[in-house]
Amino acid sequence: MTETTSVTDSATEQASLEQAATEPKPSYVKLAMRNMVRKGGKAIYHFTLTTIGVLGFFVLVAWLTH
Repeated sequence: MTETTSVTDSATEQASLEQAATEPKPSYVKLAMRNMVRKGGKAIYHFTLTTIGVLGFFVLVAWLTH
């Protein structure tokens, strides 16, 4: 029984390796988009915090150099 299982596992591994070798690597942007969709609201929250922080920094610099 284990011999049949190992032969099946070996065939599955080889098929997945062949498929991985023929597929191009996903781009950084595609991986980032997939990650953002998977994380859901957390990505939107961090994007909002970053935007507010950058805008606050610009306002502070404009006020200090006025």
